[in-house]
Amino acid sequence: MGTEDVIAITGAAGFIGSCLVAHLNHLGFEQLVLVDDFSDEKKVFNLRDSKYLYKVHREQFAEWLKTHPDKIKAVFHLGARTDTTDPDYEVFRTLNLEYSKGIWEYCVAHHVPLVYASSAATYGKGEQGYKDDEALIPKLKPLNAYGISKNEFDIWALEQKHRPPFWAGLKFFNVYGPNEYHKGRMASVMFHAYQQIKDRGYIRLFRSHNPEYKDGAQLRDFIYVKDLLSVMVWLMKQRPQNGIYNLGTGVARTFNDLANTLFSVLNIPGKIEYIDTPEDIRENYQYYTEADMSKLREAGYDQPFFTLEQGIADYLVRYLELARYYS
Repeated sequence: MGTEDVIAITGAAGFIGSCLVAHLNHLGFEQLVLVDDFSDEKKVFNLRDSKYLYKVHREQFAEWLKTHPDKIKAVFHLGARTDTTDPDYEVFRTLNLEYSKGIWEYCVAHHVPLVYASSAATYGKGEQGYKDDEALIPKLKPLNAYGISKNEFDIWALEQKHRPPFWAGLKFFNVYGPNEYHKGRMASVMFHAYQQIKDRGYIRLFRSHNPEYKDGAQLRDFIYVKDLLSVMVWLMKQRPQNGIYNLGTGVARTFNDLANTLFSVLNIPGKIEYIDTPEDIRENYQYYTEADMSKLREAGYDQPFFTLEQGIADYLVRYLELARYYS
């Protein structure tokens, strides 16, 4: 993947996609085709300073590819419907499953390498653990329509006899970082906790309804978006073994750790209020997620990940406190 190659990025106006655009620009890549629904005015600022060749609406991308058949040399497919609370599977089937199949088939036909976003939501409650063993993927039981659609595409991809020259699906864990201002309730816990501190002076966390966990001791694998960018570009350049990889830090941290780190970085006294987990999500609430990162490490990726403290400090000081974007 050279700087003169034309690279397509779906979901380019969103949180992770716009950060990838900026990251590629920093690395000297400006021959970019940005694919998304650009009608959302809240996303405009994500791409304000970006350098690219074309913007293509996601519904017109398939037709655009027909008229530019040999132009694209790499695809990062990050576009998806991501609302985990939406029960309408048909929306996810169309945008996450069928759309992704079309991207895959283009990459096969034109010998284009593909890196796409899967999700740790495919793991459900973690009954099978959090190891990216492809033999386990058909056994996973996601808890919502979003997770189901992501898992079904992973299963479909693994079943294909015809594949891109290189492909990797990435199971993103709990991602946070700049350019998520537009995401509303689907923004990261870090973003919401920061807003709560600014608005109220304290953070609200869900009370534990599991006797094995104290309040706020629920565990998540939080990964800073800059680590995702590094891994995605590394995969596209190095092209190790094809397949599906976890992308977390490999270290689970508590929500209390998160809250206390925010207070520490902001240099204010900590105050946490615990509230009941809403009943409509309580039954399917995850108390622990942690990515097994051995597969990516064995593939050769040896860069350290941001710790929770490092990631939060960078996010707050360089972006949230200044209302800045990653650009």
